[in-house]
Amino acid sequence: MIDHVAHQPVRPAVTEDVPAVKAVTDAAYHHYIERIGVVPQPMEADHAADVAAGKVFVTEEPGGGRVVGLVVVEARADHLFLDSIAVHPDAHGKGVGRRLLAFVDAHARALGLPEVRLYTNAMMWENQEIYPKYGYEIVERRVDGPYDRVHYRKRLR
Repeated sequence: MIDHVAHQPVRPAVTEDVPAVKAVTDAAYHHYIERIGVVPQPMEADHAADVAAGKVFVTEEPGGGRVVGLVVVEARADHLFLDSIAVHPDAHGKGVGRRLLAFVDAHARALGLPEVRLYTNAMMWENQEIYPKYGYEIVERRVDGPYDRVHYRKRLR
């Protein structure tokens, strides 16, 4: 069976996508609230402002259906910061996350940036298994307010 979702394009989010960006983010992160004891930061983001600032990129179901995944990125002086990646639980296992991570690498390269950086909550152990598989290495672990975070980077070649 061909995985069509993984081949859907990633596009800049537009104002009309804001409700879907919020819905996908909430669906992707909600189950972590009980585990980490606080609302994950991506759930509290100002999605409309991030979309307006050009930081959000989305991918949809085949045929231009509903948004099933997104990334929030910010170009910094020496790296692309991956602020959030979210895949709707209904789309897990369909290559959406892999497609989004490949987009992030390509976007950083297009901007002339040599690496991608991100962090994840130390209690989100699934992410700590995923990121190294895509070339990310741990840089440090640091507590920022109520968040115990593991910081990663991926050097692009």
